[in-house]
Amino acid sequence: MKPVSILVKNPRTFENYSIPCPSNRLGLQKKFMRLFSIALLIICLFASCNMNNGAGAQPPQGAEKALKDSANFTSIQWLDSTFKDFGKISEGQKLEVSFAFKNTGNKPLIIAKVQPSCGCTIAEQPNEPVAPGATGTIRASFNSEGRVGPNHKTLFVFANTKNSQEQQLQFVVEVEKKKW
Repeated sequence: MKPVSILVKNPRTFENYSIPCPSNRLGLQKKFMRLFSIALLIICLFASCNMNNGAGAQPPQGAEKALKDSANFTSIQWLDSTFKDFGKISEGQKLEVSFAFKNTGNKPLIIAKVQPSCGCTIAEQPNEPVAPGATGTIRASFNSEGRVGPNHKTLFVFANTKNSQEQQLQFVVEVEKKKW
């Protein structure tokens, strides 16, 4: 790196002379701004994937108790696949996903929470218990803006089901870059 100097004019003699600068402040400022920008970008990316997606959704009454009390456990049957491949969509397009299920047990099915794996997906769950023999749907909306390439998303469903209180629903979609 070339040393930086400042050109100064002596007011009494009108002679020019240069004073060397001890550091290149402009270079340090550029490095700092570059590092700060990268750090801010990384923080924003992590924050967008860890957003609380069920902010407005209220779990059904007694959801916590139902997940802990094995006397209230029931069974669930997924009426369509728990894995869906939606092929290709254009960047910016919103993809609506739904998974149908049936309560095949003899106790009311309580979906306590549906948690998407990323902030780009928003999930909706039934707000009321699903009666034995009745059906229901879990819906999700995927925002493809800024998600170019293959996307594999998971919805974690927490319910009062036998064997495991966590079910996983998955979908994949490939987002193609916008064509201007």
